[in-house]
Amino acid sequence: MLLDIIKENERVDIMIKQCVLEDRPCTGCGECMMCDIDSSKVCDNCCRCIDRDADYIAIDIDEIIDE
Repeated sequence: MLLDIIKENERVDIMIKQCVLEDRPCTGCGECMMCDIDSSKVCDNCCRCIDRDADYIAIDIDEIIDE
């Protein structure tokens, strides 16, 4: 399990990272970093998986993961 240690006012909290794909703690498997088009490669942010046939393109960002 991956842990984040947050030190705030001399109190240390340990937070277990949650998996962004499944409802479970993160196991560090890396599945969330894989390409949606070619599952054998890590995502390189090429954006080919985004549908471009729409009038506008929007991407919802619900969390920023800092590694």
